[in-house]
Amino acid sequence: MVSPTVYGHCFGDFVVNETDDTMSDIRHSLLRRDALSAAKEVLYHLDIYFSSQLQSTAVPIVDKGTLELVEEFIFHVPKERGVLPKRMSSLQELQLLEIMCSYFQEQSKDAVRQVIFSALFSPQGNKADDSRMAMLGKLVSMAVAVCRVPILECAALWLQRTHAIYCVRLAKVLVDDYCSLVPGSVQTLQQIFSASPRFCCQFITAVTALFDMSSDDLIPPNDLLEMVVTWIFDDPRLTLITFLNTPISANLPVGCLDLTPLVGLVRWCVKAPLAYKRNRKPALTNGHISKLSKEEKEEEGVGDRDLLYSKLHLSILQVLMMLQVHLTEKNLFGRLGLLVFDHMVQLVEELSRLVDELNPLNATKETELSLDRLAQALQVAVASGALLCTREDLRSLCSRLPHNNLLQLVLSGPVQQQPPHSAFQPGFYPHIHTPPLGYPARPTPPAHSQHPAHPPHPPHSALPAHPVQPFLPGMAFPYRPIR
Repeated sequence: MVSPTVYGHCFGDFVVNETDDTMSDIRHSLLRRDALSAAKEVLYHLDIYFSSQLQSTAVPIVDKGTLELVEEFIFHVPKERGVLPKRMSSLQELQLLEIMCSYFQEQSKDAVRQVIFSALFSPQGNKADDSRMAMLGKLVSMAVAVCRVPILECAALWLQRTHAIYCVRLAKVLVDDYCSLVPGSVQTLQQIFSASPRFCCQFITAVTALFDMSSDDLIPPNDLLEMVVTWIFDDPRLTLITFLNTPISANLPVGCLDLTPLVGLVRWCVKAPLAYKRNRKPALTNGHISKLSKEEKEEEGVGDRDLLYSKLHLSILQVLMMLQVHLTEKNLFGRLGLLVFDHMVQLVEELSRLVDELNPLNATKETELSLDRLAQALQVAVASGALLCTREDLRSLCSRLPHNNLLQLVLSGPVQQQPPHSAFQPGFYPHIHTPPLGYPARPTPPAHSQHPAHPPHPPHSALPAHPVQPFLPGMAFPYRPIR
């Protein structure tokens, strides 16, 4: 299989490997065919072209002439100005999608499949991209419907290597097809969990980027929410598939999706109580609050949804606790933060705006729940090494938020030490031994307990007189994921 690093650089630069005369002959031959026949011929050309390259090199390169054939005869972008494109009928387009499905299903070489998929669907920043994305959405939607695992695996790698703007567009197509247009069709999408977990992981990352709860239109549909929660609650490790199977040394393209959907899922859990409260905000009629909306009256539905977010929050905490083992095994503890601090800054800013917006509506209960979830996520993320920051960073981060007892405990209390056998990069995860605010200071240890040749607070271990309380899943603090 082509590695992610190789895959990411296959199509960035064009090298002309065919002579102009040869490409011209191929093009004139294709112009004499009907639209479907020409598209089939280009797909056949791609198969021969890349299969031949892969016999002699591990890094196949698409030449400019071949890319132009793809854009002209599959995505119907004319090469010459003033020339009307050959358009396929709906039936011909369906037939081409079926041909593509069959080709990717029957192609036995992973490397060839992945390279051709990228040659077809990697955005090039030109006018062919809209047609390229439309065809991709239809192909992946068909692959979900008929469970074509090779296409889903190619799409998973595409989602990992492509700019997030395009990933979100693909996610929206699938959500519209399976969560909006046809009632009950979400069950078809849900069944791919066992067929292609890697695709599911990338799909979750994309939909959490799409539905960021920044407005009422960007709240995840109930069917989508239930499906994602079911996937993750059944197997929380699903969220780590991309991270565990990606060489960390690979330089991901700027603007691509995160290695895990954790940031987006934390955002869902933390913002949900206030976002749905805003969504149910009663309208004002002649200065008076109108009757409760239909959604607000559906208490049973609201209760089910709250339970889903509680289950999701619990699952995310479990995933964060798993991460310490994985980061240590990869020698990345204290060196790689899967929850980027800047993303947490953005989340807290969004949460602060929601609190300010809903303050007149007496959203005390919702605010408390959101802050509790934020505190729990911060506590476990820092303890597990998923979030790299200092205690002062956390205090500054949360300074604008309303007071919350659990959050105050996290901002002032101890955190887990780094395992002594793991590598540590100074400056990423300084250990804090200050007592929690409101507690008496620990007594100063006797002078004889400190060796003069060593500093009183070594970076990797605490002195016996200054024990550091580790994070324990059973520690007594107000853990309330379910309301």
